[in-house]
Amino acid sequence: MTSAATTDTRTEALEVLRTLVNSDDAEFHEGQFEAISALVDERRRALVVQRTGWGKSAVYFVATLLLRRRGAGPSILVSPLLALMRDQVAAAARAGVRAASISSANAHEWDDVIAGLQNDEIDVLLVSPERLNNPRFREEQLPELVRRTGLLVVDEAHCISDWGHDFRPDYRRLRDLVARMPDGVPVLATTATANQRVVTDVAEQLSAGGGDVLTIRGPLARRSLRLGVLSLPDNAARLAWLLSHIGDMPGSGIIYALTVSSADDTARLLREAGHNVLAYTGRTDPAEREHAEQALKDNAVKALVATSALGMGFDKPDLGFVIHLGAPSSPVAYYQQVGRAGRATDTADVLLLPGEEDRAIWRYFATASMPDEQAAHAVIAELGAAPAPLSTPALEARVDLKRSALELLLKVLDVDGAVSRVSGGWVATGAPWTYDRERYERIAAERVAEQDAMIAYETTDSCRMAFLQRELDDDSAIECGRCDVCAGPWYPSGFDESATEAASSGLNRVGVVLDPRAMWPTGADRVGLPVSGRIPAEERVEPGRALARLTDLGWGGPLRELFREGAPDAPIDSAMLDACVRVLADWRWDARPDAVVSLPSHSRPQLVDSLARGIAAIGRLPYLGELESGTDAASGTGGNSVFRLAAVWNRFGVPQHVREQIEGRTVLLVDDRADSRWSVTVAGRLLRHAGAAAVLPLVLAQTA
Repeated sequence: MTSAATTDTRTEALEVLRTLVNSDDAEFHEGQFEAISALVDERRRALVVQRTGWGKSAVYFVATLLLRRRGAGPSILVSPLLALMRDQVAAAARAGVRAASISSANAHEWDDVIAGLQNDEIDVLLVSPERLNNPRFREEQLPELVRRTGLLVVDEAHCISDWGHDFRPDYRRLRDLVARMPDGVPVLATTATANQRVVTDVAEQLSAGGGDVLTIRGPLARRSLRLGVLSLPDNAARLAWLLSHIGDMPGSGIIYALTVSSADDTARLLREAGHNVLAYTGRTDPAEREHAEQALKDNAVKALVATSALGMGFDKPDLGFVIHLGAPSSPVAYYQQVGRAGRATDTADVLLLPGEEDRAIWRYFATASMPDEQAAHAVIAELGAAPAPLSTPALEARVDLKRSALELLLKVLDVDGAVSRVSGGWVATGAPWTYDRERYERIAAERVAEQDAMIAYETTDSCRMAFLQRELDDDSAIECGRCDVCAGPWYPSGFDESATEAASSGLNRVGVVLDPRAMWPTGADRVGLPVSGRIPAEERVEPGRALARLTDLGWGGPLRELFREGAPDAPIDSAMLDACVRVLADWRWDARPDAVVSLPSHSRPQLVDSLARGIAAIGRLPYLGELESGTDAASGTGGNSVFRLAAVWNRFGVPQHVREQIEGRTVLLVDDRADSRWSVTVAGRLLRHAGAAAVLPLVLAQTA
């Protein structure tokens, strides 16, 4: 039976909704008002799992205004992405909701935002989960915010869960934030991508501090999407298909790639063929990202060629298509990305072009995101022994981890209570900590199962939309009648011969600049290295070249095979040697090399020796031989710059016969691959000390 209060709330909420969407006849979708009433009338905790475009933001904006009218304080909206924040602030303004954000991108506005909160001029404050652990924010602003909060909203709540496809350690802190909420403050979590495991995990964390959780879950089918999978033999064929048919795709859309370099390469090839596209990756400048997002929303470009950096919350209701060059690692992640399309259109086309390298890329990212037990204990020990807080760079000089891996590990340990971020850096809490092996093995096993499910999606002979729904544990799954399994292929499978030539030419392009190291890493003195600051010009190598990156669409494939674990050492083949010659031919150096020297290789001596001798013979240059292995050669590559430099500092020596011939010469320094670039930096320094006028590094593969 509906109470009078609930009826009044519905009338009021409907009025706000119609203002929000600027439509006098708008009605609630099934479940929307139920969620609003639970928050406003019952002050409950609710988890809303609904498909993209259903209107989850309408729930929290309408609830916010109703709660504010009832005297509640501002809402806190935890949002994971800057692009998402920008869209949400704009949507709030259209609804008459005064919204502001605090993130790393608007530090210059923080004081004004805090003043607006103190003056009760802000209805919704959007914060990133990382901001919740900023010492100043956590200690100075958060307690007062918690005391006054009228509603806590956790958007993209699947990030809370270990099982979520986009798990972020900072989201685990939200359990503590939920537990700190005063009695009677409603809590809302929303997501479009959660299977039952994630729903159970998120609901359990929302119940922190007491209170049951209302779960409102709707059907996840996207009736506007026309799904398809087209398997093509190689990268050249996939790019040729794209070059031939992107102009036929409806409206404007997104082309997803699995790596930064493949996104950049694809965007370049499409632009060279006359298509108006932009690249969008984690390395794109923030201002350029914002420009690209707006260009797509305005249909000023045909597509953004993007990595997963363009994901959650990007809002373009009329997005006409999504194409994937390579598959995401799980059906859930795939559903999240294709859900960008067709929100406000009757139809949108979604096509997956899987690649043979997909599994290798999945394995790399899965391994990189898992915390390492030995490194964790080393971090805790270093922080425990330090007399004062250590900054991340200072800690990096003490622990053999790359910066990105160290930052992720610190977040995990922080959430686990073993370390804490304070003013000035990080400290160990002294709390006992044990590596949860069972948990991480469980997560790893689940990720493998998700990868297998993605392969099954590619090869299924049943409805593709129903397949995705079942992977999200949606019991309402039925055949869509639109996908290429239900209705037959809706996309052409062939492509133009000219496109094949353009794709092959683009993939056959060679040469990646190896920028020289200009600075010694901070903290080198802590591991006994007698260097610091800027590398003197007279000790520095010149800008070098690599044949390609390991992640490139073209030569990256042969190079990945060459360097795969277990691949035998062998002399370089003629095609790869010819490609290296083309790199040299295109190299606009200030002084042509007049001698060749190689680095000693423990794993691929035949490969490096044959490459150096081949280049010398073709270029009619003297091959002076390889540098000698130092008497104190370290093993392993290390993790961060300090330890990688230490690993190669004493690895090389300049033989006497090389010293006798090197004076005043420009040396081409040959190696198999460059990752940190410290090997060529140290070897080049030795050659410069021995009398070389300049050193030009040449490697087959750039690995980072």
